[in-house]
Amino acid sequence: MKSIRIGTRNSALALWQAREVARHLQNNNYLTEIVPIVSSGDKNLLQPLYSLGITGVFTRDLDIALLNDEIDIAVHSLKDVPTNLPKNLEIVAYLERDYPQDVLIRKESAKHKEFHELKLATSSLRRRAFWLKNFPDAEFSDIRGNIQTRLKKLEEGDFDATILSLAGLKRMKMDIDYEMIPFMIPAPSQGVIAVAGHSEKKEINEILSSINHEPTQICVEMERNFLNTLEGGCTAPIGAFAEIFEDQIRFKAALCSLDGKNCIATDENFIYNEEENFGEKFAKAVLENGGKELMAEIKDHF
Repeated sequence: MKSIRIGTRNSALALWQAREVARHLQNNNYLTEIVPIVSSGDKNLLQPLYSLGITGVFTRDLDIALLNDEIDIAVHSLKDVPTNLPKNLEIVAYLERDYPQDVLIRKESAKHKEFHELKLATSSLRRRAFWLKNFPDAEFSDIRGNIQTRLKKLEEGDFDATILSLAGLKRMKMDIDYEMIPFMIPAPSQGVIAVAGHSEKKEINEILSSINHEPTQICVEMERNFLNTLEGGCTAPIGAFAEIFEDQIRFKAALCSLDGKNCIATDENFIYNEEENFGEKFAKAVLENGGKELMAEIKDHF
């Protein structure tokens, strides 16, 4: 078989993720070629994602490349991938999840401040809402860009701290102090590298199944079903995290208002069976508990 063309965004973190998929494939004796593509999300670093008015801002250009047969597969941070993919495209493999958490990074001058005193730089509606739930008087600044760009802006900007994905810091091997944020529920499927493919490329999709990590797949599909049922895009203030413990799964999730004052949460432990759509089930419970009105309120804001 000819070399498998792996499409990726051209940021340092995205290229690391593509090389990780390539490594898994090469370990199974398949040839690979990495094809970097500049995404729309990387071209516009001035506007926060929620103001761009679309989901899939980081995946659209790779979707087009897949549909045009310029690449065979596309590698994504799964949390950037919309829950509804374009026709003929599908997620064909999930690598094992490593670090799902969000972490707090402070500038040196704010090392001794309490959480409630911090002025935060984040453009994530989820991170803002969960922070406001705990610290309602918090101030925010928008921030975009890759990890290095955000850390540079942190040092130069008029704010105290920012929140980043721990997975990104670990994958980039960045030696930097960080703090865990116990009350922050991750974005659905955070910390997972996913591979998208074309549904008609059966041979390649079969090859990809050999590097799929099934426990991760079970968890993230549950989280994404929860998100999809709530009709929340990648930027909605929704957190969801599923974790397998032996024969049980713990599913923790919440939908918050933009100001953090109204949060509808769920925390469930259950025995998994593949027939039941647990993500959908828990999302429907949230919707019936006031979530429907809350989602309408969030959508009206934009």
